Amino acid sequence: MTMDKSLKVRRGMAGARSVLSRGERIERLKATEKWKEGDSPFGLAKVRVFKLAMKKKKKKKEEEGEAGAATGAAAGGEAAKK
Repeated sequence: MTMDKSLKVRRGMAGARSVLSRGERIERLKATEKWKEGDSPFGLAKVRVFKLAMKKKKKKKEEEGEAGAATGAAAGGEAAKK
């Protein structure tokens, strides 16, 4: 039997997870030295999940304009000093 298109998971649709598994929480607690070997894996402390923010890409024209303005300003500053 085939799966309906709407039920398939696409690569771009995977969002940020807001909950960590028990193993992931233990790893983070070990990194911060809040969990020791032999401690109970039940009743773990809360662990904050950081969301990644993607930076917006600038257009090439804006980058070229900024680079030209920066070199022009630097050249103008040197001329003013002389």
